[in-house]
Amino acid sequence: MPQTDQYPISDLLTWMDEKTIILNAEFQRRSVWPPSARVFLIDTILRDRPMPNIYIRTKTDLKTRRAYREVVDGQQRLRAINDFASGNLTLTRTAKEFAGLKYGDLDDEGKTQFLTYNIGTVQLFNISDEDVLDVFHRINAYGLRLNPQETRHGKYQGAFRNAAIDAAKEWVPLWDKYRVVGLRDRVRMADDELMALMLGVILEGVIDGGQPRTNRLYERYDEELPHDTVRKLNCTIEFILTEIPEIMETGLSRSPHFLMMFAAIAHALFGIPEGDVGLEDMSERDPLALSDMDMVRSNLGTLADVLQSPDDEIPSRLVSFKLASAGSTQRIRGRKVRFAALYRALLPTSI
Repeated sequence: MPQTDQYPISDLLTWMDEKTIILNAEFQRRSVWPPSARVFLIDTILRDRPMPNIYIRTKTDLKTRRAYREVVDGQQRLRAINDFASGNLTLTRTAKEFAGLKYGDLDDEGKTQFLTYNIGTVQLFNISDEDVLDVFHRINAYGLRLNPQETRHGKYQGAFRNAAIDAAKEWVPLWDKYRVVGLRDRVRMADDELMALMLGVILEGVIDGGQPRTNRLYERYDEELPHDTVRKLNCTIEFILTEIPEIMETGLSRSPHFLMMFAAIAHALFGIPEGDVGLEDMSERDPLALSDMDMVRSNLGTLADVLQSPDDEIPSRLVSFKLASAGSTQRIRGRKVRFAALYRALLPTSI
């Protein structure tokens, strides 16, 4: 029967030093973690945050009366822990106040936290190779298949990912009060994904949607996020929630429409890159945008009504906005139309 115990990192390091634990058993995957993932693990330990259990097969040599352990699941975590303890891993800026530190640079409190951190360890006693393989496959088969955002969360550990996570935590009213992303979708990290898309607007403008384009944002800005990106994101959201909170009670607060409204207001406040809209279709930043907030509220209210109105009741000048909002909300063809209409709504003239 499996037995679950808690072992401090100091014990696990002793096992590795004494070579009584094997990190490269044939059934384990090779070490493939990028540096950012290894740093994030050590950061997790230093902040005393939980991590999943590791699984080991424990075998007893009857002649030597010694126990030998093979890692079934958790090899990469143990490698990172051992490298950090040996001074072969330096924490990067994603670890914030720990950036630039190796184990030897920690103060006594930090070293104690690291060495006494308990890792849940499931021991499988004297089971066969076939049973080990069965357990390994079962560990990796349980649960829901990861969606694209959950996959990005695990793959990327750098600046862009952390900025999206921090922003989602910072702007809780978007989720709790206005339900821009519902609780069920937040469980699958849709709030982080929307924040990533808004960061993308600040960085690259309105672009074609889809998972490959989102992946490229995470990859391109994994190492470093350009200066002022987060400030512009925060200022734009704060403007929306402070100046036009009534619009958040309409259909424009649904995540695909909110993204384009965010893009229009960010363009009015700061100017955003042309993205995939193209210079010929990109409205130049107008200094009069947002100068008449009563008109802005009226115009946005009109667009919100269009989303709910039957097709035969929509003014001809707004039919294209309705059609673009009813179709795919990810393709650039529709995003161009919606962005243009929402930006016009910010000008001191009636739409």
